[in-house]
Amino acid sequence: MTKKFSPTPHDAVFKQFLSEKETAKDFFEVWLPDEIKALCDFTTMKVESGSFVDEDMKAYQNDILYSLKTKKGKGYLYVLIESQSTPDKLIAWRLMRYSMAAMQKHLDAGNKTLPLVFPILFYMGKKSPYPQSTYWLDCFEDRGLAERIYTQPFRLADVTTLDDGEILQHRRMSLLELIQKHIRRRDMSELLNEIVDILSYNEYTDSQVMTMMNYLMQEGNAKNPKQFITEIAKKSEKHEGVLMTMAQQIEEIGIQKGMEKGKAESARTIARQLLANGVDRVIVKMSTGLSDAEINALMD
Repeated sequence: MTKKFSPTPHDAVFKQFLSEKETAKDFFEVWLPDEIKALCDFTTMKVESGSFVDEDMKAYQNDILYSLKTKKGKGYLYVLIESQSTPDKLIAWRLMRYSMAAMQKHLDAGNKTLPLVFPILFYMGKKSPYPQSTYWLDCFEDRGLAERIYTQPFRLADVTTLDDGEILQHRRMSLLELIQKHIRRRDMSELLNEIVDILSYNEYTDSQVMTMMNYLMQEGNAKNPKQFITEIAKKSEKHEGVLMTMAQQIEEIGIQKGMEKGKAESARTIARQLLANGVDRVIVKMSTGLSDAEINALMD
């Protein structure tokens, strides 16, 4: 459960002091590492408004967020006031979460790179020294594993770099990976044999196959979708029924679209004839069902 904070006299007086820019400069002069201070242009400091803070973080109303320019771009110096007598074991995660919220707001403002955010915990509780870690990876049960995950580049599953033969060895992921590798780059009908081979493993449900074929129809570039699906259906015993039904539906949709297109063209032809014979456009509109814009286009 998220811990809520209530203002106390300690919080109020600290915030009042730190909201004054000259006082804040002295605070940062004392507590910031030299490396960070060397980056900062303290003449550009300003307190960010509460609206800058993420909605989910409004519980921390006593926090102070300064922005300033640095040699690495715009940055933020964030002060979290902690005045509880019992320190928070997850304080480092709260600091990290707030830092990320500040970064996101920076991006939302139209910036293209992340700002530097340097969180500081000011502690004045009963226990001394502060007994909890301020390293956010210590908030995990297995710090070693967390460190290996979060201190190196994230794993990239780039199917565009995989050979098709390797993809075919990925069992239940094969169909998804193969299609998404080529969906924007090849005529899907060129992959017919590979798709049939994958389906022959009998590891997919009808729902999965239908979802994938719908995806192919919407995003792919098969020249003849009905023929493409029909060919797969003929060679896929397990999914033949659903695929043939889908092929039939594609045909029916095509016929319907053709009929609708024919009706629309017929209406335009009739409208042209009526207009050419001097029939009032109101009557033309009522007779053909065309809109004012469509009739205007015919008269241009």
